[in-house]
Amino acid sequence: MHMSKIPIILLFVTLGISAFVLKEQGVVFNPVPQNSISTGEHLEYKVNFGIFTVGKADMMIYPEYYKINNRDCYKVDVNGRTTGVVNWLADVNDNWGAYVDTEALVPHISWRNIQEGKYIKKEVVNFDHSKDQVEAKVVNNKTGEFKEPKYYDAPNNVRDLIGGFLFVRSIDYSNLAEGEEVGMHAFFEDTVYNFQVRYLGKEVVKTKAGKFKAVKLQPLMPNNEVFNGRHSISLWLSDDKNKIPLKAEASMFIGNARVELVDYKGLKNESSRIDKN
Repeated sequence: MHMSKIPIILLFVTLGISAFVLKEQGVVFNPVPQNSISTGEHLEYKVNFGIFTVGKADMMIYPEYYKINNRDCYKVDVNGRTTGVVNWLADVNDNWGAYVDTEALVPHISWRNIQEGKYIKKEVVNFDHSKDQVEAKVVNNKTGEFKEPKYYDAPNNVRDLIGGFLFVRSIDYSNLAEGEEVGMHAFFEDTVYNFQVRYLGKEVVKTKAGKFKAVKLQPLMPNNEVFNGRHSISLWLSDDKNKIPLKAEASMFIGNARVELVDYKGLKNESSRIDKN
């Protein structure tokens, strides 16, 4: 089992909700009103396995907008890497990225560059929202060229993990009752997943980046080879307009993992941090 099955920041599991419908050039988009995402934002995390710090990760939204399929997009990069002795043993250096529509928060192009010891995978995924189809291309490591692409049918406005990661931050959790669930569709590798995420109320969370007011979520996981059961992940977002991921805890078949915010820059709104100087 490769760590590429466990995207570090992307433990912050994605959601999908429909808004009113917009048609452009025959493509149906569901615009997502939001005031959380900011170009130039940079979030940094540490990754613990048990009592040991085993890696670090960061997410960056580039300062400028990009034009993809004649649509304004955020360019997002998520990087995860092992550190210290673990790096010597495992040598993980993963990059996930996407161009995400600024209005609908759906991906137009996403990519994975996975390097985990001798295991290497480079993949580019194109989302054709006019056809509700996904094209996945993987690089042949021997030739450096793409293999024949594979095509998959997908639901309207399907998201990848990064598009869903941004979408989860658009939800107004003050409108949800404790225990209420929200649904999502997301494409990963060769499968479209339909997740449910349960809202569990509000808490105060302490991280290396400070103490924050937070909302707590519980993604209800499908059967898989990584996470130990349907209720194996807990997730905390800042209880403010930014809704940045503060912490995630996961019970896995090989042990317990934790991702924790250590620094943040370029937020669009004032944060819910309550221990400011």
